[in-house]
Order: sequence, then structure tokens, then C-alpha cells
Amino acid sequence: MPRYDYRCDDNGQTIEVVHKISTVVATWGDLCDLAGIDPGETVKSALVRKVIMTAPMANTPSGNAHLKNLGFTKLEKRYDGTYENVTRTGTEKRFLDPKDPSSLPHLHKKISD
Repeated sequence: MPRYDYRCDDNGQTIEVVHKISTVVATWGDLCDLAGIDPGETVKSALVRKVIMTAPMANTPSGNAHLKNLGFTKLEKRYDGTYENVTRTGTEKRFLDPKDPSSLPHLHKKISD
């Protein structure tokens, strides 16, 4: 099940809970029940709002050079149906030819156990 963060502006607390997508959490009381915590001095009817967070690994590197530095291979399809290796290194060829195995990326050099 997905994890959600909710913030209560009345007490300034942010709580993470796990629940179904269909579950509606609108008040501090609802949130405390889901989290299994005591509401404390905050009234149970205090409104909470879902805090939108960026999912882990959701942001991608900022360019081909960054991908290359991380050891990734990126192939871009060109208008004529060929693929260009935009992260090529060393002796790798710029364009891939399916009939020429030497034009394939050197994955054996990038992947290690």
C-alpha cells in the first residue's frame, strides 16, 4: 500500500501513514486513528492536508553527460530508423547497425558483478 504524509496546521505536525488509495483522511482524528497515535491536545476535528512529496528516484539526471558519468547507455532513435549512442565512451561507435555487432554498446565493460 502507498505511504502518504499529512500535515495538521493547528499543531504543526506532519505524520506519515500507510493506507489504501480510496481511504479519505480529512481530520486530525482520522489521521491519528490510521497512525495508531494519541491525538494529544489537538482537537480531532482539526483539518489535515496531504503533503505532496517527490517520489524517490523520480528525478532524472540533467543530461546525457550526467547519464554517461553514472555509467548509463542512452540510445536515441533518429529519423532514418537508426539509433545514436549519445553516451558513447572510448571506442564505442556513434551509430548502431544491427548487422554489425561491433557497433553495439560495450555493456560488458559497464556492468560488473
